Amino acid sequence: MIFGTITMVILYLILRYILAWITYFNNFDPRLGNSTWRWSYDYHVVGERDISDLDDKDFVRLRRKKNKIISLMYSVVMMMFIASMSLLSKILLFFTS
Repeated sequence: MIFGTITMVILYLILRYILAWITYFNNFDPRLGNSTWRWSYDYHVVGERDISDLDDKDFVRLRRKKNKIISLMYSVVMMMFIASMSLLSKILLFFTS
């Protein structure tokens, strides 16, 4: 149970660090939006094309970095869910025996 608790605390601290990075990236460009849980997609520019690496390199690279961080956040949340289920089962086993 101690190892599970330590794991949950470490994963929580990693999640807080990742959320700080997402907030940091959101403050760079208003086109990214303020969403923490949503990936950023290509936004339309004036004309018929979407923004590509040729149109706005800085924004596209920033968007890709933010999307990688959001993917990392989702994986940490999944690991936290699995660790919490493991910890909960150990706690229930401890109290029922």
